Amino acid sequence: MKILSVAIPCYNSQAYMEHAIESLLPGGEEVEILIVDDGSRDGTAEIADAYERRYPGIVRALHKENGGHGDAVMAGLKHASGLYFKVVDSDDWVDEAAYPRIMDTLRHFADQPIDLLISNYIYDKAGALHKYVMSYRHALPAERVFGWEEARRFRKGQYILMHSVIYRTQLLRDCGLALPKHTFYVDELYVYVPLRNVERMYYLDVDFYHYFIGREDQSVQEDVMIRRIDQALRVNRMLVDSVDPYTVGNIHLRKYMINFLEIITAASSALLIKSGTEENLQKKRALWDDIRNTNPRLHRELRHRLTGRLVHLRGKAGRCVVVWGYCAARKIFGFN
Repeated sequence: MKILSVAIPCYNSQAYMEHAIESLLPGGEEVEILIVDDGSRDGTAEIADAYERRYPGIVRALHKENGGHGDAVMAGLKHASGLYFKVVDSDDWVDEAAYPRIMDTLRHFADQPIDLLISNYIYDKAGALHKYVMSYRHALPAERVFGWEEARRFRKGQYILMHSVIYRTQLLRDCGLALPKHTFYVDELYVYVPLRNVERMYYLDVDFYHYFIGREDQSVQEDVMIRRIDQALRVNRMLVDSVDPYTVGNIHLRKYMINFLEIITAASSALLIKSGTEENLQKKRALWDDIRNTNPRLHRELRHRLTGRLVHLRGKAGRCVVVWGYCAARKIFGFN
C-alpha cells in the first residue's frame, strides 16, 4: 500500500525539478511520486518519463494540457493512490533528515488515519544568511493526536500553508476542493478549504519542507505578484466565498480562519497600495466592497482590526505607512 502520494506540478521546470524528485526518492516503495507535466514546452516531459522508467512503481509521469498550478494539483489528486497526499513544488524540496520521521508518523497512522499532519517549513531564500523557519510549537501540541479545541493562539505571520500540510487524500476529495485553472496563489485555497473537515491532527516539530525563494520569474516575487494582482484578488474573493467562518462550530478554528482571511486581504491591499496606481487603488476599494456585500459580518471584523485600519489610512502619508509595514514584515519573515 502507498502511504504517501506526492504531486510535483511542473511547468517548464527542467532546470530544477530533478532536485525535488531526488529529495523524495528515499521514501521508497511506500511513496508515490506524481510528476505532473502541465503542458511544458521544454524538456520537463522527457525528464518525467525518464524517472518513471528508472523507478517503476514509484514515479508516475502525468502529462496534461496547460491549466496552471492548481489544475496540476487537482490532476495529481485525481490519480493519487496513497493514503495521504502532499504537494511539493518543482523548485522546492524536502529535508533528508526530517523525511524518515514524516514517513514513520504517517505509517503509524495507517490503520487509524489522521486528517492532517503539520510540520515546519523553511524559507530557503537565495543569498540569505539566515533561513527563517516557520514552526508551530507555540500554537499546537506536538507529537500527539489533537483537535482544534487544543490549538492555541497563532502569532501574527504564523499560518498553516501548503508547505506545512499533508492531508488525508480522501478528505481532500470529499471536502469540495476545486482549484481554478490558470490562476496563481491557489495554494491558499488548497490549505484553507479543507480545514473545516479536519478533526484529527498531528504536529511533528521537524523542518521538513524547503520553500525556495530566488527565481526572478517566481510567482511570489513582489513585482510578479503586482503584475498578477488580479489572480491574487480572484483567490482572495474565492476564499471569502468558499467558507463562512461564522458557520464553523469550533471557536478555535473559526478564529484561525478569520485571522487567515485577515492576512490574505491585508497582503492583497498592501500590494495594491504599493503599486501606486489609481487603477489598483480602485481595485482595493472594490475588493473590500465585495467582502462587505458577500459577508457583512466578516467585513466589519476585518475592517476594524489593526490591519484593516492601516490599509484604509488616507492620503500619501497613509500609503507610505502601509508600504513601510509591508516591507518590514517581508524583511522579518523572509517571504518574497
